[in-house]
Amino acid sequence: MTATFAEATSSERVSLVDGVGHYDTSIRAGWDIGGNANGGYLLALAGRAMADTAGRPPLSLTAHYLKPGPAGPCTIDTETIRSGRRLATISATVRVADVPIMQLLGTFGDQTPGGPALVTGGPPALVPYAESAAPPAPDEGPLPEMMQRIALRLHPDDAGFRAGKPTGTAKMDGWFALADEEPIDAFALLLASDAFPPVVFNSGLPVAWVPTVELTVHIRGVPAPGPVAASFRSEYIEDGLFNEDGELWDSTGKLVAQCRQLALLPRG
Repeated sequence: MTATFAEATSSERVSLVDGVGHYDTSIRAGWDIGGNANGGYLLALAGRAMADTAGRPPLSLTAHYLKPGPAGPCTIDTETIRSGRRLATISATVRVADVPIMQLLGTFGDQTPGGPALVTGGPPALVPYAESAAPPAPDEGPLPEMMQRIALRLHPDDAGFRAGKPTGTAKMDGWFALADEEPIDAFALLLASDAFPPVVFNSGLPVAWVPTVELTVHIRGVPAPGPVAASFRSEYIEDGLFNEDGELWDSTGKLVAQCRQLALLPRG
């Protein structure tokens, strides 16, 4: 490990004047899949700079991915669209060599627990994290380096694709944690929203590369210490695109994030 997740998503504020900020940073090596930075990692990298501009943590963040993000220097330009007593809206552009690779819009503000509640959902049924570790399938081959920086534990029923035996249902349940037990905060939840294998791997369709077009994450709470339970699924895979909807619950069973992305399903 060359850096913690917090360090790998940090940036240097060059200027912040009247709600307009400029940040220098780098897309760190080792947070990629096949040479291009993971979408959740890029979301967290930009989200930290935007939160610095807002002076508040993220509540909702939407990113449009314009080009792949290779490791190396990049800049993040932020702009305060509106800042009120409770919420601030920030936009941002991530650039590599002055070329935009990502455009974002987010709402930032402190969580305010309380008020009316109606909860009809819950976390997936999982074996406790400490009991759920399982070795990769013998024929899986080398894993991306990013998988050494996080600690995923897939539900055994959803891991068949690793051995060439997809379930036929576009679903992935499991546990998410950072390596070395680094605490999970709102920015780690942004990473978790795109850290699991794409659900289409279990669909039975012949797919491999599935780049994210757009990703939205809603932060619903501050996670309690420990790994988070995750559930991802897709019900519509057609015309070269698919949606992936996900929920994340902390160690107490509280919903802490929801996400949805639109991804590309390249044709043959």
